[in-house]
Amino acid sequence: MDFATFLWTTFGVFVTLSIFSFLYKDNPFYKFAEHLVVGVSAGYFVIILWHNGLKPNLFARLADGDWFFLWLNSTQPWYLIPAILGALMWTRFSKDYSWVSRYPMAMYIGIATGIAIPLEMANRINKQLYATMQLIQVDTTDLYGYIFGYGGFNLIDISTGISKAIIFVGVMTGLVYFFFSKAHTGWFGRMAKVGIWTLMIGFGASFGFTVMARISLFIQRIQDVDHWGNLAWNVNNDISDYHIGYLLVFWLMMALVFGYILKEIVQHVKSKKAKIQTP
Repeated sequence: MDFATFLWTTFGVFVTLSIFSFLYKDNPFYKFAEHLVVGVSAGYFVIILWHNGLKPNLFARLADGDWFFLWLNSTQPWYLIPAILGALMWTRFSKDYSWVSRYPMAMYIGIATGIAIPLEMANRINKQLYATMQLIQVDTTDLYGYIFGYGGFNLIDISTGISKAIIFVGVMTGLVYFFFSKAHTGWFGRMAKVGIWTLMIGFGASFGFTVMARISLFIQRIQDVDHWGNLAWNVNNDISDYHIGYLLVFWLMMALVFGYILKEIVQHVKSKKAKIQTP
């Protein structure tokens, strides 16, 4: 491995350990890593917006016009309208003219809402309604044969019928729980309790999925740290041009980490002595 790769790998391990140091308490290492992530993410998304948004959707469409005529001689000059609205968003940084930014903001929210509502209806509500109503789509044209004879008991397909029944019961009891115009007592209250359990199972599944994703990221980072440790250990026996550089980076990082730990211990001991001496 060349020295540059080892240096970047070491920096990645240092940032990983800096993030994990928040488990102890807030400290300068964590703040550095946090600000680095936010800065890199902002810069990355600026580049993405430029190459995937502004450049192909605005400047490429006005490219047949002339900048000195403000692209008014372009064959598609109407694309200047979103450009002007986008430029007005920058008035947000002015105390006197920040009110101007409300107009493009209102238009942006209105368009986004108009796009999001049909998509949400199609991808969530309609699919949920379809999955709920599938249970009642039972073919009764040959019910006698299904139950007693040649077709076997297949009124509800066992492989999918149970899940459909759970979806139906969960949706109906969940709706009952959110129906507050009637007191949750008697059979109505019992259905509401089933709805609560359904909601808790749903929230628990979502939380478990989130935890599983975070654990996957954690395992990946630990594997990278282990890989870096093997590299750092093996270079001790590696006679190469970068041998001194490897060791220098490794021990500088170790000195930084253990120096901070030593500083925390000294401060802790001093604070304990100060409390004892205080009457």
